[in-house]
Amino acid sequence: MSQLKGACIIGQSGGPSAVINASAYGAIKTALENPDITQVLGALHGIKGVLNDDLIDMGKEDPKELAYMKYTPSSALGSCRYKLADPDVDDTDYKRILEIFKKYNVRYFFYNGGNDSMDTCNKISKFMLKNGYDCRVMGIPKTIDNDLYGTDHCPGFASAAKYIATSIMEVYRDSTVYDNGQITVVECMGRHAGWLTAAAALANYAGDGADLIYLPELDFDLDAFTEKVKGIYSKQKKCLVVVSEGIHDKDGKFISEYGSANAAKDAFGHTQLGGLASFLANHLKAATGAKVRGIELSLLQRCAAHSASQTDIEESFAAGKAAVDNAVAGITDKMVGFERSYENGKYVCNIKLFNLTDVANTEKKVPLEWINETGDGLNQGFIDYALPLIQGETQLPKVDSLPRFVRLAKVKAEPLA
Repeated sequence: MSQLKGACIIGQSGGPSAVINASAYGAIKTALENPDITQVLGALHGIKGVLNDDLIDMGKEDPKELAYMKYTPSSALGSCRYKLADPDVDDTDYKRILEIFKKYNVRYFFYNGGNDSMDTCNKISKFMLKNGYDCRVMGIPKTIDNDLYGTDHCPGFASAAKYIATSIMEVYRDSTVYDNGQITVVECMGRHAGWLTAAAALANYAGDGADLIYLPELDFDLDAFTEKVKGIYSKQKKCLVVVSEGIHDKDGKFISEYGSANAAKDAFGHTQLGGLASFLANHLKAATGAKVRGIELSLLQRCAAHSASQTDIEESFAAGKAAVDNAVAGITDKMVGFERSYENGKYVCNIKLFNLTDVANTEKKVPLEWINETGDGLNQGFIDYALPLIQGETQLPKVDSLPRFVRLAKVKAEPLA
């Protein structure tokens, strides 16, 4: 083992989840307990916290309070969507990051996020290596979209999937209660990969699911869709549809843009999606004359800690812990991921490391063989994949029957003498 003593920084980036703090806590707790890590710093609002020297001393937090992170949704350290430039074009940010690292003797950097966050992690890692600064960099995966390269699944996906499946079962019951007809359209997150929307198929598995499920892995034909809904509605007087926000036509245009010509974009150039359920509801109402309700799950699917998968929570904690353990053991320039196996027929999750270069900006999509022949649902392959991940009820602590979330003191960090 190559021993390296110094401080560490952990930051969170991108869209939050119900379990991202479980990963952060896994890293923080493990780092605080390791003698080779002299100081554990939290970057407020991700890499922007590093650039702004906005760091807090995690060692000054009450250990009992920190433990609440494991069951607290969203990003306790704050998040950001900040794109680092190509260092060969503009290395200003990188020089500033190196300056901060030297100021605090940072020798370990852990970044907790999705595709764009792994890109940030990869760029920082390569810059430190190129400039001869000994700093071990590890990516800790987080994305409800479940689209990171290599890993079997991503921390955060299972809890969001469980919430979506449960919500679809509940909506199914609610939308079929009256004797008059109703069409219901539910919109789930997912720009290019339909993992979250696919989770609606778990509701079908349980017996209370959607009639139609559409993922962005396949082109969407609005006219063909309308005819399918008409056919189902004419027979059942009910129709429940689940769609990914990222469904698009054969030309690649998002269906949500049909009703909006000027969609906003974020720092990474991603179109801000949303409003698809409303657009389709209005379209179907005009086409059928039926009562139509559009439901956008929006932020609820990524912050629903009350229905989180305990399996997801434990695996997320393990990912953070593994990042620190491997970095201290001498490994750098990797992302922690998961590999699935089965022992005596029982699902087992194993830690596996992936090169940051391979992970950065690469999206993993739902296998086409898991989508049914008509392109409007999922088959048993997806059920077998997803079902083990949503198991276990969260042990979320409560006070007066309401969740007890972490309350960090956020003491400003100072360099050690």
